[in-house]
Amino acid sequence: MRIILITQNEPFYLKDNLKYLFSIMPRNTKVVGCVVNEASPFGKKQTFKEKTIKTLKVFGLRFFIYYAAKYIFSFIFKESVKTFLAKKEVPIIKTAEDINSQESLAIIKRYSPDLLISILGNQIFKRKIIDLAPKGCINLHTALLPKYRGLMPTFWVLKNNEKNTGVSVFFVDEGIDSGPIIIQKKVKIGNRSHAELIKHTKKIGMEAIVEAVTQIIKESVELKPNRDKEKTYYSFPTKEDVVVFRRLGKKFF
Repeated sequence: MRIILITQNEPFYLKDNLKYLFSIMPRNTKVVGCVVNEASPFGKKQTFKEKTIKTLKVFGLRFFIYYAAKYIFSFIFKESVKTFLAKKEVPIIKTAEDINSQESLAIIKRYSPDLLISILGNQIFKRKIIDLAPKGCINLHTALLPKYRGLMPTFWVLKNNEKNTGVSVFFVDEGIDSGPIIIQKKVKIGNRSHAELIKHTKKIGMEAIVEAVTQIIKESVELKPNRDKEKTYYSFPTKEDVVVFRRLGKKFF
């Protein structure tokens, strides 16, 4: 099975997640290319300056310094996503800015993918790209859908004092985290910090992707409904949400 990954250049967790994913992928699969968009943690494209200012305003100085230091350390000392992909001999696919454009579709189609896998995808896919690969397009979301659709589910489950969370791998449709579910795995939150929960759920998410791919190859997928009437949806937190998060004794790291 020929697979194309669609992701973003996230500097903190993604490279280690991809390294783990590649180590456990079924032998009869091959990642033939990867679309790597610029990182957009706020759900929309912004300049580096805009991201910096918003992070500082919403999360505060300590959070900003911690992740700024991690960013600098990663940039200087750690292997980047693109360097990792190059070592794996996975071509980086350069598309137009809009992945749904005719130009982008034509570029991706040249690689003849059987399946598209979105990990940290930061654009809403339209029907033509969803249907581009014969086996469809799947996405990882680090929550138990249909609850916690949207942005930063690990933040919201902590803020809402949930005891459990999880991961969902689903077939992408034209909505936001609304497609039919292939795999779900439940996770006990315990006393994990936000960073610890991200790291834990992302690793389990890689395992869930492999399970989903295996089922797709074997044509043994049993879809679970992702009912709109049961959904909750969250956007990017406000400064006030962060104040409540900390007041509840939750930790970012």
